[in-house]
Amino acid sequence: MSDTPQLNAAAFAAIDRDRLLTPALATHAPRILILYGSLRARSFSRLTAEEGARILMRLGAEVRFFHPSGLPLVDDGVDARHPKVRELRDLVAWSEGMVWSSPERHGAMTGLMKTQIDWIPLSEGAVRPTQGKTLAVMQVSGGSQSFNAVNQMRLLGRWMRLLTIPNQSSVAKAFLEFDEEGRMKPSAYYDRIVDVMEELVKFTLLTRDRAEYLVDRYSERRESAVELSARVNQSTL
Repeated sequence: MSDTPQLNAAAFAAIDRDRLLTPALATHAPRILILYGSLRARSFSRLTAEEGARILMRLGAEVRFFHPSGLPLVDDGVDARHPKVRELRDLVAWSEGMVWSSPERHGAMTGLMKTQIDWIPLSEGAVRPTQGKTLAVMQVSGGSQSFNAVNQMRLLGRWMRLLTIPNQSSVAKAFLEFDEEGRMKPSAYYDRIVDVMEELVKFTLLTRDRAEYLVDRYSERRESAVELSARVNQSTL
């Protein structure tokens, strides 16, 4: 049963238990980037994300926001040198985990949310800037509770090789959940956001020091960096 003539012996390796189970542990605060999907002055996806950020900071994380106002559409005559695109990509490179918070609009995440995700490259050179990092997804709805947006964001997170945590948040009738100052009222919805942020920090601490090894793949070890870059950077598609 162990006869595997198809394997490339030079690229195949036994599991390195030291790298997996006892890596050198970083001591800096977990670095979490937050993206939100609406530019409204009273954006409930942003307000929800801000509540999440407060919890993350209480848990010891360093949190940064990307504010998407001014971000151009993908393929609209601009490239990665645009300052907002560069800002987004630099923040992604800095982060060890992310929170994506989107309204549900027409049964889906917003175009603004998708535009931000579309500007995050699958690869820069032979480096995948998202793979092995953690992700938490949240959505807000104007009506009854739905999970369309979080399900879409999970699909995208998997495509980008992010480690999307099991828990998620969906806030129904979000306009009823915030006071005049934009703070979320105590509720089961708020408690779920606390759950999600706790889980995100735990998973980030658990995986960040071994992420490179967790996503190290036999198939990619068979390829050279040049071949890998050519395959994942297909900008003409």
